[in-house]
Amino acid sequence: MVTLAETVRLVGAALGAVGGALVALEFFQQPSYVRYDPEYDSWDVDIAPAEVTEHTWLGRTGGLLVSAGFSLLFVGELL
Repeated sequence: MVTLAETVRLVGAALGAVGGALVALEFFQQPSYVRYDPEYDSWDVDIAPAEVTEHTWLGRTGGLLVSAGFSLLFVGELL
């Protein structure tokens, strides 16, 4: 039977792994202010401060899961 401390540590590690994967996927997304024109084979960077989206919900959720995973790992060690 798995003890409570081991269960909390395993859940924390699983959350951290899923969160890390989501953060890694965030790095492969094209920013909202970069456009590619295949006709001219050129990239355009149009920055309007009101319209720039730095991070998506994918990265934010991943960061939250990583922090929750670290918290559960810490609590599991204390138990």
